[in-house]
Amino acid sequence: MDETIEEHGRSLAATIIFTIVVAFQFISRFIEQKKKKGSKSGVEAQLRTEIKQLCKEASSMSQPSTFAQAAKLKRMALAKEKDLAKIQELHKKEMKLSYDAYLKGLTILKIFTYFSLICWFWRIPVAAISKQLVEPFGKVLSWRAGSPLSDNVMVGIIPWLILSTRVSKIICRKVFN
Repeated sequence: MDETIEEHGRSLAATIIFTIVVAFQFISRFIEQKKKKGSKSGVEAQLRTEIKQLCKEASSMSQPSTFAQAAKLKRMALAKEKDLAKIQELHKKEMKLSYDAYLKGLTILKIFTYFSLICWFWRIPVAAISKQLVEPFGKVLSWRAGSPLSDNVMVGIIPWLILSTRVSKIICRKVFN
């Protein structure tokens, strides 16, 4: 009876640790995606519409008598394009700083959480896996987890975190691409 409760606790711990690792990976990937996309401000959208309108008006003036007006409209459109480029560059820098701060905070939280998990589960097995499933890697997976019981290999926290991180990266790559 005690053996089954202990095994259930180990499998639950493994699931919870895996869920935490996947959550960190999803949040990190989400922030990176937002950082790449950025957001368009209302000023940028307004400048774009004004530029399109000016270019449309300038192209509609094809008569020699309206050449000066068309050139003036083209110069205005070019000036607005330069303003738009400056605004976009400024906005891009602000977004990068903002998202970098979020990523840095997430990294600190991730390190703290992983360190806490390692301290909590040091020398305590996280999961038990059949020896036949992990035949050549049994000793690596059971590092700092204790001796194997019956036909099971006890999985330590550090190998479990490494394995969970690898699997979560693959899952996130599939979801976000």
